[in-house]
Amino acid sequence: MKETSDQTRVVLAAALSLIVILASSYLYKGTPQPPSGQQAPASATPASAPPTSNAPVVNTAPAVVAVRAAASEQSVVVESPLYRVEIWNRGGVVRSWQLRKYTNDAQPPQPLDLVHTDIARQEDAWPFSVALSDPQLEAAANSGFYEINVGGAAASGVIEAPAELEMVWSDGHLEVTKHLKFGNDYIVEADVAVRKDGQPLPAGLAWRGGFGDPTVHSYRRGALGVQVFYSQATKLTVLAPKNLGQPKQPDVRATLPGPYDFIGIEDQYFAAAFLSPENSAGGVTPDLTLTDWASSQEIQNGDKVTTQLTSEMAAGTTGSGPFSVRIYVGPKSLDALKAIRPPLNDILNFGWLTVLSEPLFYALRWVHDYVPDWGWAIVVLTIFINMLLYPLKAKGMRSAQKMQRVSPEIKAIQEKYKKFGMRDPRKQKMNEEMMALYSREGINPLGSCWPMLIQFPIWFAFYRMLAYTIDLRHAPWLLWHFYLLHDLSAPDPHYILPALYGVTAYLMQKMTPTPQVDPAQQRMMAIMPVMFAVFFIFYPSGLALYIVTSNLVGMAQQYYLNRTMPPPAKAGRGRGPKKN
Repeated sequence: MKETSDQTRVVLAAALSLIVILASSYLYKGTPQPPSGQQAPASATPASAPPTSNAPVVNTAPAVVAVRAAASEQSVVVESPLYRVEIWNRGGVVRSWQLRKYTNDAQPPQPLDLVHTDIARQEDAWPFSVALSDPQLEAAANSGFYEINVGGAAASGVIEAPAELEMVWSDGHLEVTKHLKFGNDYIVEADVAVRKDGQPLPAGLAWRGGFGDPTVHSYRRGALGVQVFYSQATKLTVLAPKNLGQPKQPDVRATLPGPYDFIGIEDQYFAAAFLSPENSAGGVTPDLTLTDWASSQEIQNGDKVTTQLTSEMAAGTTGSGPFSVRIYVGPKSLDALKAIRPPLNDILNFGWLTVLSEPLFYALRWVHDYVPDWGWAIVVLTIFINMLLYPLKAKGMRSAQKMQRVSPEIKAIQEKYKKFGMRDPRKQKMNEEMMALYSREGINPLGSCWPMLIQFPIWFAFYRMLAYTIDLRHAPWLLWHFYLLHDLSAPDPHYILPALYGVTAYLMQKMTPTPQVDPAQQRMMAIMPVMFAVFFIFYPSGLALYIVTSNLVGMAQQYYLNRTMPPPAKAGRGRGPKKN
């Protein structure tokens, strides 16, 4: 047999190798390769896993989240000269927010707590709770026992501001982190982050369970109540509880997308305003959103239980991820609100009379710097305002005297045309004759009305200033030893000032010269002081004090004017011949 050549042996070896490879691939199937452009997974698929396809391999296992929770309930108190805030680790919420410079309306007065504890406990809804779209996740986040740390160590007892608190809770899936920074003013900085299985969730920080002074009197509750407000492009909008989400559908909340200048909740004298961080562009966070709703609360009033709506709100972001916010919780003091950026002075409810109310407040406060009693400061300012208006009052009196002198002629003209109806063309002739009479005597028919017309805006501006400026809240006034007003922003509990108004207004009518009027008008003029006296029973006593003082000063001025400019003698009287 011929010896096989080297080339033939090489070909045979290659053929045998190919057969072995094909046979082994047929007998032992390996792991399929991923499509081109994709990398194989780092670890092989377990034997118990189902067969894989050619689709991309995605690791869907949830991220591992450590369980973090406190062993038991506890509270931490943060104090400063301005506030005392109690934070409870169950839910990481605020259970008490006292303002140390203010008291409530209870008798005897007690430190003012802006949290309605009874209502919040009844609903288990507290300030600084988390607002989430999923009710179950929200309930879990607001009931877990948070770890509260200060400077990396567990917090306990009383902490003096400035201080930074970090609250963390996790059940292994849902994780919530709240970082609060308390300063020496009324502003708290908050950073909030909520994650589920490592993925961020959209969330909000809420003020729930009511707000303001829960002991406030009925006249103040009716004047303003607790409301939600927001500002967009410097335009302020206020929402009453009836305009918020319905309490029977707590999961359906009104979410209003931003951007906002600020949003918050308020009562007559205090506010909790949520603002963007100071380092945000233009002072506005583009994704700041407002979620507002109303909660139905049962209020015990003596033996009766009434149900009322309580405003609640939350500030958050439209997208997922942590968010930062500044919260102002304090009095609606004009100077303090103006010092914040963006300014919050628009929430001080002066209305369209701000142009008068604000200067009146600064003038009254300037007087108070020299007269350290708000009641006597009102008296001094009232005298000053009336002296400024005296020239106009003197001019009005001259006009009233002229009208009184020609009133017989006016009455004769009216009698001449009284038989004609208002649509009769001859009625126009009466107006022409009266205007000719006014022109001949140099009389302005409205001249005697100008002093009163100018006083009305000042009265309304004074009312707004006294009713909504916190400086006048609980400001007392002592008159001699028998008459004590505890609060110039509240009605007079003794009804002395309303009675004094009725008496002084009636005397002013008797002293002021008026044209002859028909008996019906005379009766109406006589009833007016009584009607206004009844109205002032329900208005701030500071306003009644201002008007009573104005009447007393006006009586002195009227007495002087009557002496220097005596009214003309009545027609048909005197020693001279009678005129027909």
